[in-house]
Amino acid sequence: MWLNIQKIADRAGNDVALIGDHGTYTYSELVSAVRQVSHQLDELKHQVLALYVDNCPEWIVIDLACQVADIQLLPLPSFFSDLQLSHAMKEAGATVVIHAQGDRIANLFELQNRLDICGEFIVSTIAIAPAVLPEQTAKITFTSGSTGEPKGVCLSNSQQLSVATALQDAVNLYSTKHLSILPFSTLLENVAGVYLTLLSAGSVVALSQKSLGFNGSSDLNIETLLSTISAHQPNSLIVLPELLLALIKSIENGWQPPSSLEFIAVGGSKVSSALLNRAKQLELAVYEGYGLSECSSVVSLNTQENLKIGSVGKPLKHVSIQIDKGEVLISGNTFLGYVNQPETWGQEFLVTGDLGYLDDEGYLFINGRKKNLLISSFGRNINPEWVESCALSDGLLKQCVVFGDARPFCTALIYPVNSSTGVAEIKQCIDSMNDTLPDYAQIKEWHVLSAPLTVAAGLLTANGRSKRHAILQAHQSQLEALYDVERQAV
Repeated sequence: MWLNIQKIADRAGNDVALIGDHGTYTYSELVSAVRQVSHQLDELKHQVLALYVDNCPEWIVIDLACQVADIQLLPLPSFFSDLQLSHAMKEAGATVVIHAQGDRIANLFELQNRLDICGEFIVSTIAIAPAVLPEQTAKITFTSGSTGEPKGVCLSNSQQLSVATALQDAVNLYSTKHLSILPFSTLLENVAGVYLTLLSAGSVVALSQKSLGFNGSSDLNIETLLSTISAHQPNSLIVLPELLLALIKSIENGWQPPSSLEFIAVGGSKVSSALLNRAKQLELAVYEGYGLSECSSVVSLNTQENLKIGSVGKPLKHVSIQIDKGEVLISGNTFLGYVNQPETWGQEFLVTGDLGYLDDEGYLFINGRKKNLLISSFGRNINPEWVESCALSDGLLKQCVVFGDARPFCTALIYPVNSSTGVAEIKQCIDSMNDTLPDYAQIKEWHVLSAPLTVAAGLLTANGRSKRHAILQAHQSQLEALYDVERQAV
């Protein structure tokens, strides 16, 4: 990736590469900054460096500098809980962290040997034992995690470049202005947003989450986001389904999107065909895709030339897809392996756990998850059993079944141990539990069942496990009402 940017700087040095809240970098300035930071970090060669910084041009500078200095980078999502941040750093063996003064990292670890970098950030060392990593590991990415302890996916620089190059060939956009809405710690934005734009000799608009209107991973001031989009007139965006819905509603309510918008990629979780058709009717250039961290993000994508609503597009040229008993298997650009799990290294095929098929024209369709993993409309992976176990931990509740697949937040059907338990006491229990979870996994709305779930009613297995599909069908109206209340409020 770094060599490609140097070549672009040789012919387009004065063109703007990065746009931030407080200034810009031309391609020449970007190359100079990357070299300077790589020299500062040179003594950290072959170590794992955690990066806990909001979106800004300097995030990209540090990312590229780690490639130059042969440092293994661990981007840390701001939406992780303290427990998840601590787990990710310890699991990956991060001995160094770049962060802002007074942020959460300082409360989690005893930091030493502070050094200022990129003007406003701090390089600190940490006493953490090294991890066992596959050879060629350049980046370690932790997804939002189906549990409190997600696994670290190890990727090489060439694997990330392969995705960006394949996307460039598929999308066929050059010298674009891309507004990054998702956090850079999200591999999708890092690779498909930043890298693709830089390969196209374009400009990345790298604004803070606050400037975009975000407060947390799912609290959005849509008016701020719309103003930012209008002000910067981007050519491309990457959004999650919930963001796409917000944009479509805004257009239907009178907002005029900039005529510059040529490509809006949507992914992270399933997108309904109805929503995509609404976008089409509004002449919004929206294209659904599919990817996994274990494949360095994007695997397939609809484009202007190849579009079939309902599908997740055709596989990109750098991967191959097979269907085995209805399950999607991927080869060609699979990850190096998981951190500290040598048994996962060097796998030829990735068994995705997703059910789907390829049609006669080569379009990939995803039907759902093989397991009970929820993926919110903000793209967060949530294991419902994890949240349920937290809710049941203090003994007030007898039953709790969590839902939220392709939804903006989690809801739950609950039944207390004592049927006389009041709403206020239940609320206190849920609020206390939510305080221990990252915001994307918290139960935002809940419904108290009038009677417990039973085996006799066909809602539990013989050993007491929830039959989720049956429960969803039996209580669909109550669950829909929970989301309707929130949407009316918004």
